[in-house]
Amino acid sequence: MTLLETARLSLRQLTNDDALFILELLNEPSFIQNIGDRNVRTIEDARAYILNGPVTSYEKNGFGLCLVVLKETNESIGMCGLIQRDGLEDVDIGYALLPKFWSKGYAIEAARAVKEYAKDVIGLKRLVAIVDPANEGSIRVLEKIGLRYETMIRLSADDIDLKLFGIAL
Repeated sequence: MTLLETARLSLRQLTNDDALFILELLNEPSFIQNIGDRNVRTIEDARAYILNGPVTSYEKNGFGLCLVVLKETNESIGMCGLIQRDGLEDVDIGYALLPKFWSKGYAIEAARAVKEYAKDVIGLKRLVAIVDPANEGSIRVLEKIGLRYETMIRLSADDIDLKLFGIAL
């Protein structure tokens, strides 16, 4: 079931049927470098990731990461959505696309739609994002959808310092 649509994209909840795509996305070197290694190495790991992450978030919070699909080809290109993270007071917007879909405006398009959904449907008053300071592409996406740098934070003692961006909705 489609949750959001933009001119070129549709976003829907992740299901077990998306395990092969999630396995590919989470093992992209850019995903591991910019977001982190989720230790998803098999189809079973990918199914567990979907169930314990996005599906649990849908049930608990009413939102979560969604699959991003290119409408023209029905091809899965990434994920984008809302995350309630331990260590963050506000809901976080997150996104990741396969590298072959970078620099085409898809991340901005998906993130803008999720931001509007957070405000208009979920009723959030504020939205944040965390990003590796070296991830310039992701920082540009956040700035283009209106988020502004606020401070450096660390989600856990063994984590790196991350840039926190935010916006009042």
